[in-house]
Amino acid sequence: LKDGVGLREQSASMGALVGANFNNDGTALYEAMAALFIAQMIGMDLTAQQQLMVVLTSIIASVGAAGIPEAGLVTMTMVFTAVGLPVQYIPVLLTVDWFLDRCRTAINVMGDMNVSCLLDGKQKGT
Repeated sequence: LKDGVGLREQSASMGALVGANFNNDGTALYEAMAALFIAQMIGMDLTAQQQLMVVLTSIIASVGAAGIPEAGLVTMTMVFTAVGLPVQYIPVLLTVDWFLDRCRTAINVMGDMNVSCLLDGKQKGT
Protein backbone atom coordinates (compact mmCIF):
# COMPACT_ATOMS: atom_id res chain seq x y z
CA LEU A 1 0.00 0.00 0.00
CA LYS A 2 2.81 2.35 0.79
CA ASP A 3 4.37 2.08 -2.65
CA GLY A 4 1.40 1.15 -4.85
CA VAL A 5 -1.19 3.57 -3.48
CA GLY A 6 1.13 6.13 -1.92
CA LEU A 7 0.07 5.78 1.70
CA ARG A 8 2.28 6.84 4.54
CA GLU A 9 4.15 4.08 6.33
CA GLN A 10 2.36 4.95 9.58
CA SER A 11 -1.11 4.62 8.02
CA ALA A 12 -0.32 1.38 6.23
CA SER A 13 1.17 -0.18 9.37
CA MET A 14 -1.69 0.91 11.62
CA GLY A 15 -4.31 -0.30 9.14
CA ALA A 16 -2.62 -3.69 8.86
CA LEU A 17 -2.25 -3.99 12.64
CA VAL A 18 -5.84 -3.08 13.45
CA GLY A 19 -7.26 -4.92 10.47
CA ALA A 20 -5.46 -8.19 11.07
CA ASN A 21 -6.79 -8.36 14.63
CA PHE A 22 -10.27 -6.88 14.47
CA ASN A 23 -11.41 -6.41 10.88
CA ASN A 24 -12.38 -9.91 9.78
CA ASP A 25 -15.30 -9.03 7.52
CA GLY A 26 -14.91 -12.11 5.35
CA THR A 27 -15.00 -14.44 8.34
CA ALA A 28 -18.12 -12.78 9.76
CA LEU A 29 -19.90 -13.01 6.40
CA TYR A 30 -18.87 -16.64 5.94
CA GLU A 31 -20.02 -17.74 9.38
CA ALA A 32 -23.41 -16.04 9.05
CA MET A 33 -24.03 -17.39 5.55
CA ALA A 34 -22.86 -20.88 6.51
CA ALA A 35 -25.21 -20.99 9.50
CA LEU A 36 -28.14 -19.82 7.38
CA PHE A 37 -27.23 -22.36 4.68
CA ILE A 38 -27.12 -25.26 7.13
CA ALA A 39 -30.41 -24.16 8.73
CA GLN A 40 -32.06 -24.10 5.31
CA MET A 41 -30.47 -27.42 4.34
CA ILE A 42 -31.88 -29.25 7.37
CA GLY A 43 -35.25 -27.50 7.11
CA MET A 44 -34.92 -25.46 10.30
CA ASP A 45 -36.83 -22.18 10.14
CA LEU A 46 -34.95 -19.46 11.99
CA THR A 47 -36.98 -16.63 13.50
CA ALA A 48 -35.94 -13.02 12.94
CA GLN A 49 -34.50 -13.01 16.46
CA GLN A 50 -32.43 -16.13 15.72
CA GLN A 51 -31.20 -14.62 12.45
CA LEU A 52 -30.12 -11.49 14.32
CA MET A 53 -28.36 -13.73 16.84
CA VAL A 54 -26.52 -15.43 13.96
CA VAL A 55 -25.30 -12.05 12.71
CA LEU A 56 -24.20 -10.84 16.15
CA THR A 57 -22.41 -14.04 17.13
CA SER A 58 -20.74 -14.16 13.70
CA ILE A 59 -19.32 -10.69 14.27
CA ILE A 60 -18.12 -11.56 17.77
CA ALA A 61 -16.68 -14.90 16.63
CA SER A 62 -14.86 -13.28 13.71
CA VAL A 63 -13.05 -10.89 16.06
CA GLY A 64 -11.96 -13.87 18.14
CA ALA A 65 -10.83 -15.90 15.14
CA ALA A 66 -7.10 -16.28 14.70
CA GLY A 67 -5.52 -15.23 11.44
CA ILE A 68 -4.77 -18.79 10.38
CA PRO A 69 -6.29 -20.87 7.58
CA GLU A 70 -9.62 -22.54 8.44
CA ALA A 71 -9.96 -20.58 11.72
CA GLY A 72 -13.56 -19.75 10.83
CA LEU A 73 -14.52 -23.40 11.20
CA VAL A 74 -13.33 -23.41 14.81
CA THR A 75 -15.38 -20.37 15.82
CA MET A 76 -18.40 -21.59 13.85
CA THR A 77 -19.42 -23.78 16.80
CA MET A 78 -20.15 -20.59 18.73
CA VAL A 79 -22.54 -19.39 16.03
CA PHE A 80 -24.26 -22.76 15.66
CA THR A 81 -24.83 -23.27 19.38
CA ALA A 82 -26.19 -19.73 19.81
CA VAL A 83 -29.22 -20.58 17.67
CA GLY A 84 -29.51 -24.29 18.36
CA LEU A 85 -28.09 -25.59 15.08
CA PRO A 86 -26.50 -29.04 15.39
CA VAL A 87 -22.72 -28.73 15.24
CA GLN A 88 -22.56 -32.14 13.55
CA TYR A 89 -23.26 -30.36 10.26
CA ILE A 90 -20.10 -28.23 10.37
CA PRO A 91 -18.06 -30.95 8.56
CA VAL A 92 -20.44 -30.56 5.59
CA LEU A 93 -18.81 -27.16 5.06
CA LEU A 94 -15.33 -28.71 4.82
CA THR A 95 -15.94 -29.69 1.21
CA VAL A 96 -16.00 -26.06 0.08
CA ASP A 97 -14.07 -24.39 2.89
CA TRP A 98 -10.68 -24.60 1.19
CA PHE A 99 -11.91 -22.38 -1.65
CA LEU A 100 -14.05 -20.13 0.54
CA ASP A 101 -11.09 -19.53 2.86
CA ARG A 102 -9.28 -17.82 -0.01
CA CYS A 103 -12.34 -15.64 -0.63
CA ARG A 104 -12.56 -14.76 3.08
CA THR A 105 -8.91 -13.77 3.07
CA ALA A 106 -9.38 -11.53 0.02
CA ILE A 107 -12.33 -9.78 1.68
CA ASN A 108 -10.37 -9.34 4.91
CA VAL A 109 -7.38 -7.87 3.07
CA MET A 110 -9.58 -5.46 1.09
CA GLY A 111 -11.14 -4.32 4.35
CA ASP A 112 -7.69 -3.77 5.86
CA MET A 113 -6.65 -1.70 2.83
CA ASN A 114 -9.77 0.44 3.19
CA VAL A 115 -8.96 1.07 6.85
CA SER A 116 -5.41 2.09 5.91
CA CYS A 117 -6.67 4.50 3.24
CA LEU A 118 -9.23 5.95 5.65
CA LEU A 119 -6.56 6.46 8.32
CA ASP A 120 -4.26 8.14 5.80
CA GLY A 121 -7.00 10.54 4.73
CA LYS A 122 -7.77 11.51 8.34
CA GLN A 123 -4.19 12.41 9.23
CA LYS A 124 -3.05 16.00 9.06
CA GLY A 125 -1.00 17.03 6.08
CA THR A 126 -2.91 15.09 3.43
